[in-house]
Amino acid sequence: MEIWLNPACSKCRTARSALDEAGVEYTVRRYLEEPPTAEELGAVVDRLGVEPWHVARPKETKEAGITLPKDADHRQEWLEALVVNPRAIQRPLITADDGTTVVGRDEESLTRVIEAQQS
Repeated sequence: MEIWLNPACSKCRTARSALDEAGVEYTVRRYLEEPPTAEELGAVVDRLGVEPWHVARPKETKEAGITLPKDADHRQEWLEALVVNPRAIQRPLITADDGTTVVGRDEESLTRVIEAQQS
């Protein structure tokens, strides 16, 4: 399992605590220090079943000046903009070994990815 997190984020700390309590092993990726490539981020949004703008944090996206249209023609540009501005990526992003991927901001999502990892 891998978790992309920002240690300063309370939701990331909560997710990490839930993973620890569940006893699952995971790798931490501090995505602000080690931003994903556009290909890595594209794979994550594909596993989530969403588009890049769905994992963009509104405030940070605005602060970064990302004003791209939210359509298929601009998908790659969104990925590239988020990679250049990783603060604008929603967090924490968690991927279990079976590919189950969630934005771990709520108990239901955390439970889903923990159960996928334990099965």
